[in-house]
Amino acid sequence: MKLLKLSAAVMLLFWVETLRAAGAVWKFPCPESEIAHYTAYHVSETIRIDGKLDETAWKFAPRSPRFVDLITGKPTLHDTRAAVLWDDKNVYIAYWVEEPFLHAKFTKNNSQIYYDNDVELFIAGRDSYYELEINGFNTTYEVFFIWADAYEGSGFAKDTDFARPNLRGFNGVGFKDHPRGARLANFHWHFPGKKTAVFMDGIVNNDSDHDRGWTVELALPWKGMTDLAKSDSRSLPPKEGDVWRMDFSRFNQNKEALPAKDSGGWFWSRHGVYDSHIPECFPYIMFTTNDVSTAVSEETLDLNSSNKSK
Repeated sequence: MKLLKLSAAVMLLFWVETLRAAGAVWKFPCPESEIAHYTAYHVSETIRIDGKLDETAWKFAPRSPRFVDLITGKPTLHDTRAAVLWDDKNVYIAYWVEEPFLHAKFTKNNSQIYYDNDVELFIAGRDSYYELEINGFNTTYEVFFIWADAYEGSGFAKDTDFARPNLRGFNGVGFKDHPRGARLANFHWHFPGKKTAVFMDGIVNNDSDHDRGWTVELALPWKGMTDLAKSDSRSLPPKEGDVWRMDFSRFNQNKEALPAKDSGGWFWSRHGVYDSHIPECFPYIMFTTNDVSTAVSEETLDLNSSNKSK
């Protein structure tokens, strides 16, 4: 396992140095050196999508660091973490969200979930990416984005799901000068076969008590990712050592009080600007066929470190 991680790190360093040698200039607002790297382990246990995250596999799965502010990268008011597992059928995503006052209002899918407290997932292919948002009521919002410069060449124009009348132009949120330019978005695309679930540990929309928070559990079939994978013919499911770019975030309507500079967006890896739509800033998720039972959880690492310091 250590050799696997070392190999991936060496390859990444090789490509970074190659780009630098070629005079490539980093054109994105996130510091390149701060982009997160994570190993997603294989799972043999059946994952029941109920939002409770009580399977043994989730106890073994390494969790992300505590999310940081989208813009500044500074610590956030409440704890948020994520984890990734996979098997030959699905990729599984988990979120642990600390929230003392649970709130949600939207109940119709593809409502403007981003005006609720939500968690969000982005999955990027070479020429496209997928966005999923989910609130405490398990209401979802989905969009499929295609880089306009690849619409014809990557075959999207021949797909009835992405016929030009079904698409709308999109040019980012706070980062309007992306080097690849504009995107074409299908706001009615739904991920085939996805399963989502939320468990709320408290009483929603009742501020007379304090809640613990909520957890989110997702299962996305690999066979539903063919549109993301077709540009570079990447393997579905992934092979040992394959790397995907995926983004994990949380948006809050209730921000930390001033003078704190809370953007309301809390991320695994900061973007440096108020914009989720920058795949170059997404964490690197490397998939290993090693079973999750071989992983050492972050909690164990923290505990061992704490014990050594005593």
